[in-house]
Amino acid sequence: MSASARHHQIAGEFSRLVQATSDWNAATPVAQWRARDIVTHLLDWLPPVLHAWSNLDLPAENGDLAQRWSFRTEAVQQLLEDSNNADAVLSNGPFAGGTVGGVIDQIYTADIYQHTWDLAKSTGQNPQMDPDIARNMLSGMRQMEEALRSSGQYGPAIPTASTDPVEQLVAFIGRDPQWQSPPTEG
Repeated sequence: MSASARHHQIAGEFSRLVQATSDWNAATPVAQWRARDIVTHLLDWLPPVLHAWSNLDLPAENGDLAQRWSFRTEAVQQLLEDSNNADAVLSNGPFAGGTVGGVIDQIYTADIYQHTWDLAKSTGQNPQMDPDIARNMLSGMRQMEEALRSSGQYGPAIPTASTDPVEQLVAFIGRDPQWQSPPTEG
């Protein structure tokens, strides 16, 4: 699957969850985050990284979280579908020499995929996540586990007996596959 097709699929599912979210203050499997923080995280980190590594800029988005996410998804999709931008070689950063499209696929689209489970669980939705993507992602991440854990961006793996690839992946990145959103007070 191309980087463009994978982003379209994964960001599309995340967008479905964003559009159906009504409680942006809902607890998430990441203890210090609320539902809004998942989306804000995905909106915030890519533009400065993309600019620093490639000198490409994503247009600023406006509106509420759902509108901002929709705008961002379209902007990244357009970038990936434009071979002049997607095939541009990164001049800086740890992935220098790689292409913009390859790095977006490897780190940004992968981040969206992982946070899809978080947002779905937070908001009581059922994520539609391709198990083959989870299986492949987990295989690659296991090969660099020490570097991932030392980055501070992943918690310790949670033991699981699950045979579901998505649950195995979320356990590997430090989420309890059995996590459920606490009931809302009201």
